[in-house]
Amino acid sequence: MSEMRLYDTSGNRLYLNAEERADFLAVARRKPARDRTLCETLLFTGCRPSELLEITPARIDLSGGCITIRSLKKRKDVSGRSKAVFRSVPVPPDYLDTLNTAHGIREAQKSRKQANAPIWPISRVRVWQIVKGIMIEAGIPDAPHRSPKGLRHGFGINATVNGIPLHMLQKWMGHAQLSTTAIYADAVGKEEQDIAAKMWN
Repeated sequence: MSEMRLYDTSGNRLYLNAEERADFLAVARRKPARDRTLCETLLFTGCRPSELLEITPARIDLSGGCITIRSLKKRKDVSGRSKAVFRSVPVPPDYLDTLNTAHGIREAQKSRKQANAPIWPISRVRVWQIVKGIMIEAGIPDAPHRSPKGLRHGFGINATVNGIPLHMLQKWMGHAQLSTTAIYADAVGKEEQDIAAKMWN
């Protein structure tokens, strides 16, 4: 298994910083409902595109304010068989209202068939194209972090900068090992300044 990193071998950043996340969100919110909610879900949950495509109305807890995501990295039980692992990620109430309005989540939950149908019935390649297009429009530089993975890493960095405990972030991101999550504590630049400012104040 390859080691997870925040920089590539040339030292290029692999995550969106706070300003880029804000620019991405601003552009996404001007898009049609499907693309807007898709982008907001990636931004607010830190999920992988393949995990996003498995989200159904049944996995949206409107009153509890969270989304349940199936972790798609392979895990094995003690006997060596693959096992399903789910994680619950809290999300902003305004985003949930938009998701409900755009996709009729509450109504869909009344029917077992509709409740278990994917919210975004598109391909992973199409998710990548939508995200990349919005990132280009948002003025995010043509660099390795201009990708869905950059959003996932940006979620991790943003959580760390805002003081989320690593064990909680580990749960939200679906990491099997805390050592994987710990890379987000290795933030630099403006993110590191924000962390240090908490000590100065």
